[in-house]
Formats: sequence, C-alpha cells, structure tokens
Amino acid sequence: MPPRELPRDGTAFIGAQTVDGPRWTNGEPFVMRYIGSAAATKFYVCPGCNQNIPPGVAHVVAWPRDTGGRGEDRRHWHRHCWERR
Repeated sequence: MPPRELPRDGTAFIGAQTVDGPRWTNGEPFVMRYIGSAAATKFYVCPGCNQNIPPGVAHVVAWPRDTGGRGEDRRHWHRHCWERR
C-alpha cells in the first residue's frame, strides 16, 4: 500500500487548528498551532508587535490556510499578540 499523502497546508501538524486570520487578512482562514517553550529554539520577530520572541518562550505559529503552508509563509506570534489579532 503506498504511503498516505499529508495535507499540503500543514494541518497534519499535531495540535494545528484552523481559525480566522489577522484583521488585515479580512477573515482569511489561518492554520495555527502552539509552540511550547522546549520546542522554541530560535529568535523570531512577532508581526503583532515587532518585538523579539527569544528561544525558550512559548508562542504561536500561524500561516494562511489556502495560500500558505511553505516555511516562508509561517509567522511566529506572541500568544497575547495572536489573541488580539
């Protein structure tokens, strides 16, 4: 039996869920998932506040469901910035 293909939009990630995107996307659906502090190993810049998310800080990663899914489409957000989106 051939291997089952995973969805290309990234929804195969454990804990991924589809939600409304930021205000400026006019409700475009986004896929988001929580990143725990142990898995956060790099610096990121949050698009909600333009501040650093240092390694070791739990946060959210999100990308457009229909037009994204590639690595360059993903954005890392502070949890509180994502909730205020």
